[in-house]
Amino acid sequence: MMNSTAATSHGCLAPSPTTVAPATRAERLSSIDVLRGFALLGILVMNIDSFGDVQAMHDIPFGTSLDAFAGPYAHLNLALFYIKWLFFEGKMRAMFSMLFGAGVVLLTRRAEKRGAGDMAADIYTRRNMVLVLLGLIHGCLIWGGDILFDYGLVALLLLYPLRRTSPRVLLALVAISSLLSTFSYESYFHIAQNMSLSRQAAAVATKEQQHQPISASERSVQKAWQGVVDAHRLQPREEIKKSVEKEREQGYWEGVDERLDRYIGTSLSFHVYLMPDVLAPALLGMALFQLGFLTAELSLATYVWTAVTGFAISVPLVIVGVYRTYAHGHFFFLNNDEWLTLPYDLQRLTGMVAMTAVVMILIKRGAFRRIQRLLAAVGKTALTNYLLTSVLCQFVFVWGPWKWFGTLQYYQLMYVVFAVWAVNLTLSSLWLRYFRFGPLEWVWRSATYGTLQPMLARSDAG
Repeated sequence: MMNSTAATSHGCLAPSPTTVAPATRAERLSSIDVLRGFALLGILVMNIDSFGDVQAMHDIPFGTSLDAFAGPYAHLNLALFYIKWLFFEGKMRAMFSMLFGAGVVLLTRRAEKRGAGDMAADIYTRRNMVLVLLGLIHGCLIWGGDILFDYGLVALLLLYPLRRTSPRVLLALVAISSLLSTFSYESYFHIAQNMSLSRQAAAVATKEQQHQPISASERSVQKAWQGVVDAHRLQPREEIKKSVEKEREQGYWEGVDERLDRYIGTSLSFHVYLMPDVLAPALLGMALFQLGFLTAELSLATYVWTAVTGFAISVPLVIVGVYRTYAHGHFFFLNNDEWLTLPYDLQRLTGMVAMTAVVMILIKRGAFRRIQRLLAAVGKTALTNYLLTSVLCQFVFVWGPWKWFGTLQYYQLMYVVFAVWAVNLTLSSLWLRYFRFGPLEWVWRSATYGTLQPMLARSDAG
């Protein structure tokens, strides 16, 4: 979420005065703004599932209020499920994290270049403490799926000491962080333990079929496995209906109380597990920025080969994973754990880099310039748009008069996505005609630099 800072169009640091202040428009890296806008809009493609309905597993349309894989829309929903996982799931969030990591290098380089000295660390710390606070406000008062808290926490604890680390070392740390992320998911969901228990239970079942005697320990294995299966069983339709009605009918402060309970309680431990999920792409962003990858400095062939290689890895993993998880419309949690969760970090990072390369190709070719300008405007006001998106979706599904939560088909949720995108794209462009920053960007920067920043566009020397 860090905004891009001082650099020329060739990626070199621009000459700057000794005062410490936010970047002017002339100093911004448009390619990073375009990427940030693209990622922010793309994140909603996946988050809309949580905004608009209950679900048994994250971003997998089983256990929803309307059965996605039955009825006349089953094939349409399945196709959308594939598209989401091929190009959006994890990849947009990872792209956002990557740009956040790049922002760490941009911010600190610029502050040090302008003679901030020891103040650079203070600026960096204040910036990310404010981000943590905004994340808590967002997660408790608006929507429980916040990611800002995790960004701020990772930045405060881990990223600053690595700001001058070489790309080669950073890439090695990316590999380590990615493995840690996979391990954290495995540990949190007990995947290896459940897979082992499944095999043991299957062996006992085979013995039973062959009318062989079953020991007490084998009976305990069967009982333990049945307990795991029951814990992951989809809710009965009546229970799903009750969950939907509760979400739609509860008052705002009831929702706040529930989110506060969940955010500070059980889900806070999950944020610890999520730290490697943010760390790996953030470190990758720090490396790729230094290599010139994110500023469109590399050759067109480099981006083409990067896209081809990334998709060659991620696409087969997703196709096989979704096929095994779907399993002809019958949800079984272990299929998801084994075929989507375990290879998740590999497919999301390679797919994200491939998607980034595609955007870089379009930028280098000068394609869709008007769309690029619209995306850049969203990217420059990303913090405001992130929270605005949550407010709009909560209003549409829960707070407002329509209360559409749990009433739309899986594919129909995309209509809301398109409507929110239209608001993001239109308001961002209009706002930046008159103002330097989005409203929340202004608050963030003013708190970071300890002084109210000039807001009107004409006050920006760039």
